[in-house]
This record gives sequence, structure tokens and C-alpha cells, in this order.
Amino acid sequence: MPPMPDATAAPARTDSAKCDTPTPVIALRGLHKAYGPLEVLKGIDITALPGQVIALIGSSGSGKSTLLRCCNLLEDSQQGEIIFDGEPVRWKGKDAQRQPADRAQVARIRTNLSMVFQSFNLWAHMTVLQNVMEAPLTVLRQPRAEVEARARALLEKVGIADKADVYPAQMSGGQQQRAAIARALCMQPRALLFDEPTSALDPELEQEVVRVIKALALEGRTMLIVTHDMRLAADVSDHVVFLHQGLIEEQGPPEALFGAPRSTRLRQFLRATQPE
Repeated sequence: MPPMPDATAAPARTDSAKCDTPTPVIALRGLHKAYGPLEVLKGIDITALPGQVIALIGSSGSGKSTLLRCCNLLEDSQQGEIIFDGEPVRWKGKDAQRQPADRAQVARIRTNLSMVFQSFNLWAHMTVLQNVMEAPLTVLRQPRAEVEARARALLEKVGIADKADVYPAQMSGGQQQRAAIARALCMQPRALLFDEPTSALDPELEQEVVRVIKALALEGRTMLIVTHDMRLAADVSDHVVFLHQGLIEEQGPPEALFGAPRSTRLRQFLRATQPE
């Protein structure tokens, strides 16, 4: 599904842009997260440059989704830095009492980090078009005509323009997830965060969503993708991070991690994910 050339598209990737070492969109430094005595993240460092696609892989309980939620400030981390476009999140308190010190800053950052969830999270009482338009209208207070034009263009982009006036329950899971992606894009975010975007779908519907994500990667969208789909991680990412027990066990370009994994644990994980 080729991306539609319009104002919603991000700038295409260029080799020169990568050589300029621009300010990272997202930088995590020494991030720790615990739930009581259970330490889920034990000091994570990740940097996402503009236009970079980072895939987060690992077994269940390795901390992937928690990392994404901490990045979007849906969860409070106990230690470490979160830096968005060069601006560090300001904190107050320590350890279990640590929380963001500036709620206005949190709101501003969240409007620039759109998250796509495993379970779609569409509002059942709204049409697809209303779902896509809601946040830009209520959060950003943008003009309705402008938002509607952008929303319709994005529904066309993800291949469900004909579903604008139907309700989520009337669509397949793949169509609902594409609507959720259009909703995230309508905020015109600096980065997209995907939390297992295809794991709730059967293989045929999964490919509908994979095609959209691949098109976004080709446009040069900055994305962090938590995924169980190793083929998706290999095809769309510039950088793969393998998490194991709350730590980065191995990371690097996809051809290295999938073609010549160094750690025993990663080799075991990849063997386990191979289809029989």
C-alpha cells in the first residue's frame, strides 16, 4: 500500500540527515521501573533519532511494554532520564515517590508521542471519523474543517476511507487497528509508539496493518515498535533492541541481531519464535 503524497507525510529519509547527528526525538538514560519489589526495568539506555525505527523484542515479562509506557509518561519511572527533543522531563520526589514535576510539560510531550495499543482503544460510541478527529479537536483545539480534511486524508492513507462513517464494532480487527493508526497520525506527532500492534489479529488481518507500518517507515516516521513479529522487526527497523529480564541483552541493526546473534539468550529466543 503506497503512502499517499500529502501534507500528513513526514520527510523522507536521507543519508545526509543521519550524518548530521540531529537531536534525538527520544532519549532514555538509565531508566528504572519497579512495581513494589518487582524490578521490571533495570537501567535502560535507548536513543531514537528523527526518522529512526526501533523495534523492541523479547519474551513476555522482559519489560518491553512497560518501557514504552514509561517513555510516554503513562507510567512513572523511579530513576533515570527521559529526554524529548532535547528537553529533559522534570521530576519531583525520589524512588517510589518520583513523579513528573510539570503536568503541562507532560501534556505537551504526550501530544507529540502518539501511542497505538494492542487492543485498538477506539471509542465505541463514535464513528471512525469522529475517533480520528477527537484528540486534535479537544486537545489541540484545531479548526474542525482542517482536522476533518486531515482525518479523511489519513483514512485514505491507511486504506479505510470507505469506513469513515461506520462504528468500530462494524469493522474487522485489522480495520480497527488501521483506524487507530490514523487517529495517532492525526495528532501530527513527532514519534509513534506501537505496543504489539498486530498481536491481537489473525495472520490475514495482521498483514493489512504490517503494510501500513512499512509505508510509515518508508516515509521516515520516528517509531518505537514493541512486537512479537520478528519479520516485521527485521523488515521495518533500523535498530533492534532485545530485552531480557529488564536489561538490554543485545542491540544493533536487524541484519546483525537476526543474522548473527551474539548472546546465547537471543539465539534461544529466536529459535523459539521460528515457525515450525
